[in-house]
Amino acid sequence: MQQFDVVIIGGGPIGIACGLEAKKQGLSYIIIEKGPIVNSLFNYPVNMQFFSSSEKLEIDEIPFISKEAKPKRNEALEYYRRIVTSNQLNIHLFEKVIDTKKDGDIFKVLTDKDEYTAKNVVVATGFYDLPNRINVPGEDLPKVSHYYNDPHFYASQKLVVVGASNSAIDAALECWRKGAEVTLVIRGPEVGPRVKYWVRPDIINRIEEGSIKAYYNSTVKEIRPHEIVLDTPEGEITMANDFVLALTGYMPNFSFLEKLGIALSKDPKRLPNYDPETMETNIKGLFLAGVICGGMETHKWFIENSRIHAPIIMNTLKQRLGLKE
Repeated sequence: MQQFDVVIIGGGPIGIACGLEAKKQGLSYIIIEKGPIVNSLFNYPVNMQFFSSSEKLEIDEIPFISKEAKPKRNEALEYYRRIVTSNQLNIHLFEKVIDTKKDGDIFKVLTDKDEYTAKNVVVATGFYDLPNRINVPGEDLPKVSHYYNDPHFYASQKLVVVGASNSAIDAALECWRKGAEVTLVIRGPEVGPRVKYWVRPDIINRIEEGSIKAYYNSTVKEIRPHEIVLDTPEGEITMANDFVLALTGYMPNFSFLEKLGIALSKDPKRLPNYDPETMETNIKGLFLAGVICGGMETHKWFIENSRIHAPIIMNTLKQRLGLKE
């Protein structure tokens, strides 16, 4: 069994930043990622463009050069992959953490491939794994997806997109431009206010001209193999439908956090308990980094404002372990 100063769970940008900082501080470490490098970014839509500019996505002051001011998914994948490989980070890919328990002062981390012990653990697992379900009959039909990838798939199809934030609006516009007949179902009275500022006018214009149909203050009531039923201010509407993209957001794996013993707030925000000065949770030696710190408030933390978690955590560990420069 291998023992480390710190095991980092999650190989996204912040997990990679933690690995870089651990290496810099002379800590023995391992990053464990259940998928490929930056698994969450890999599962983003193929044409996705970040809201942030490239310098705000940089970690460890390593320059991120992109063709446009706001980089796209493929550029981010290249950037983070090169960081991992050129720095020879100790990262285990396609290895899923099954359980983590503390025995005295040592953590035991069990994966589907191996077992590790560590003096400390950092959880940097993000929030893209579990979609917010709409909980209606037919949601588990094969025609329904909570993730969007490539607009070509929906060409010439009757597509309903549920949601009003960036992922839903991007999907609606891209699929419409590839020839899909797109209908937006929006729970509130308008397109989400946090939609990218250069995209929001585009979707509003498409709706106003009738290219994309939008139902505001509406919800999905039922999904059938060839139809969808909507609950709208005008009453119940049934329409022909081929595919549904339920892009209503995602959430952290709260059951995993609770299994680790991390306390969560009782309100709907489900904020995890941690000290912002050290990022340590209510479990000594167990730290949080990245978006997962925000609980259900997934819009509060991004790469650009959570990359500071890596030096905060690793400096804390260096001091505790008494390592010298």
